[in-house]
Amino acid sequence: MPYLLMIIEPRGQRATRQPAEAAGLYDAMMAFAADLQQRGVLLRAESLRPDEHAVRVSASTPGGKPRMLDGPFAEAREMIGGFFLIDVATRDEAVAIAQHCPAVNWASVEVRECAPCHVR
Repeated sequence: MPYLLMIIEPRGQRATRQPAEAAGLYDAMMAFAADLQQRGVLLRAESLRPDEHAVRVSASTPGGKPRMLDGPFAEAREMIGGFFLIDVATRDEAVAIAQHCPAVNWASVEVRECAPCHVR
């Protein structure tokens, strides 16, 4: 069963790190990904650029013309910094993996089961 582990980090946090610290944290995350890959549970992992590089596309009304809003998004205190898509048998296993993610030391790791949008 696929689960998404989303790394939710405070906006602006990356800019406060020295280059060596940032590289060390990234290396720890890549080692975590390599371990998941070796265990056969990793489907995909990606780091995301900060939200000042993002664009939100939405409609003001259902069926309305889409509008775009460039980041950064002033109302947001956090941003999704990356993700791991894993395939494990249970939610408990996904949570156990999330607890070992290095990002829990500077961010939150949200565990979400993948499912069709009509499934509650």
